[in-house]
Amino acid sequence: MLKQRRMVAEQIAGALFEAEAAIDAALAKTAHLTGVMPSLRKQAGASALIGQDAVERASQAIMALAEARRAIVETHKELSVAQGQMGLGAVSFDPGSGEKPAPTAGMLERTGGRRLREIRAA
Repeated sequence: MLKQRRMVAEQIAGALFEAEAAIDAALAKTAHLTGVMPSLRKQAGASALIGQDAVERASQAIMALAEARRAIVETHKELSVAQGQMGLGAVSFDPGSGEKPAPTAGMLERTGGRRLREIRAA
């Protein structure tokens, strides 16, 4: 049963990391778009009135993506709680990007809020 729960958790973690990466990529690309529009408009010699609505809409998209990012971060926190509830609190799921995952709430509870040091292999 533990093996099955771990497999399910790994699939959920994979989907979560993909969603986080997609939102971050969309946010970065939309911010880039928003940033280049005014400079390219100026380079083209167009009036500041040209494309104003597009800049505003792109700015709204950035805000919506920032809200989506906040929601996916909160989802991540909630899944960390669920991970502990399933008895998988000590299991670390690597996003595959070389980043070290943050300690889960369950891990911090079991260590009295202290972060554990990494022990390097000799």
